[in-house]
Amino acid sequence: MKIRALGLMSGTSLDGLDLCYASFEKSDRWTFEILKAETFPYSAEWEEKLKNSVNLSSEELLELHSAYGFYLGQQVKEFIRKHQLEDIGLIGSHGHTVFHQPQKKFTLQIGDGRAIKLETDFPVVYDFRSQDVLMGGNGAPLVPIGDQLLFPEYDACLNLGGFSNISLQKNGKRIAFDIAPVNIVLNRLAQKLGKSFDENGDLARKGNINPDLIDQLNSLAFYQLPHPKSLGIEWCIQNVFPLLDNIETTDAMASFTEHVAQQISTVINEHHLKNILFTGGGTYNTFLVEKIQEKTTAEIIIPEKEIIDHKEALIFGFMGVLRMNNEVNVLSSATGSSSDHSSGIMA
Repeated sequence: MKIRALGLMSGTSLDGLDLCYASFEKSDRWTFEILKAETFPYSAEWEEKLKNSVNLSSEELLELHSAYGFYLGQQVKEFIRKHQLEDIGLIGSHGHTVFHQPQKKFTLQIGDGRAIKLETDFPVVYDFRSQDVLMGGNGAPLVPIGDQLLFPEYDACLNLGGFSNISLQKNGKRIAFDIAPVNIVLNRLAQKLGKSFDENGDLARKGNINPDLIDQLNSLAFYQLPHPKSLGIEWCIQNVFPLLDNIETTDAMASFTEHVAQQISTVINEHHLKNILFTGGGTYNTFLVEKIQEKTTAEIIIPEKEIIDHKEALIFGFMGVLRMNNEVNVLSSATGSSSDHSSGIMA
């Protein structure tokens, strides 16, 4: 079986919309080939709309849900036109997360898939998370099914995005969980200095580490919780940002980078991992990667740019393929839901 799919991903760090057009084939195992991949940066207007979405009234949020769905469809059309794509079996769209409170049985990714279909006329699979949350899961992380089926040669896959999360095989099952916030905090600090992000971690490298701050961060209750577990922006607003607000910005960046490196290396060492695939925008933060490598003997594998930037979009396209075939695309061992299931609304 061979199918070409287009995956869409918008991360919490708001650096743009990732589009990944790939071919998937199943024989003995699933294999893939990325054919075209690109990130469309958000305009200042769209970045502001998405950033402010958490503060909208219910009517305004419903309006944005529709408008963003049409926006996604328009971006897909532009991507298809630009690269002259013809054979698209389906679109798998993650949407953009506004709320994520699985303990209250809800999560919200805006970007109505029906609007994407109206714009593009291709089958669309969207809203991959809600069913898992209703089934008692965290609704995250979802990418582990792709890690297990598309990247089985690595002990673990670590994503450094708005948040860091890891997936790995343990006792014959794929477990996964969020480790710590990353770019959602570091980008916010960089913006205080007039930068959209801290290129290579150069700003953090200039700062001084504040041991008291690291102790406070490491003491946050989330880090003591057993997996599966996941993080959202609400947790950062409540627990992290207040600790950083009165610290000199580069010192806060240096200290937070050290904190993240400590949390990630602890997980790597506890699970005796030998090789780990690193992806996500944080992989370009050489200061952070150096800090992690200092604290572990595991081999850190940094793949080609297409995989670093577009692995999540690739996997949401793949999850759409699995959903269309009614195959499992969400693992209960990763999310904590009552059973493995095939998730996503089809439009």
